[in-house]
Amino acid sequence: MQLRLVELGYLVTGDVDGRFGPATANGVLAFQKWERLSRTGLLDKPTEARLADALRPAPVTRLSAARRAEVLLDRQVALLISGNRVVRAISVSTGKPSTPTPPGRYRVYAKIQRWWSTPFREWLPWAVPFVGGIAFHEYPVVPAYPASHGCVRQAFSVAHSTYDFAEIGMPVTVLAHS
Repeated sequence: MQLRLVELGYLVTGDVDGRFGPATANGVLAFQKWERLSRTGLLDKPTEARLADALRPAPVTRLSAARRAEVLLDRQVALLISGNRVVRAISVSTGKPSTPTPPGRYRVYAKIQRWWSTPFREWLPWAVPFVGGIAFHEYPVVPAYPASHGCVRQAFSVAHSTYDFAEIGMPVTVLAHS
């Protein structure tokens, strides 16, 4: 199953260890969100059946940028894209209704290993801000639904790889519907 998730872009080769750990759970959840299955994070029968003939996610938009990201609010998935090919699909939790993540086209303006959030008085590891104070970042609680104050929360098992993938000036497109 892990090898199939690597083939489809939900895991990276380094995640393959034969165990159902945090990275695999995130990959399964991202797959379920993309495929519009029940968001269990578990390898249940519908998920296993869909894995057999699923295709790698495709970018929703067309941009000429070498590297970019798309955040799909309706699916709660972020796509890391290189050369118009999704290299990784990640389960995320974006802004809740009272503090939504704003749709639009933005650019990464910094990469900060430990960013202090003044309003919320907490550290945000592996922060990649792209509009105002809104960023991709690691967070200990990443539910399968919108729950943040506007940021794009990621599990610890994927946040560092998003940070490494991002470049200053990289386009980030936030889409309400995919």
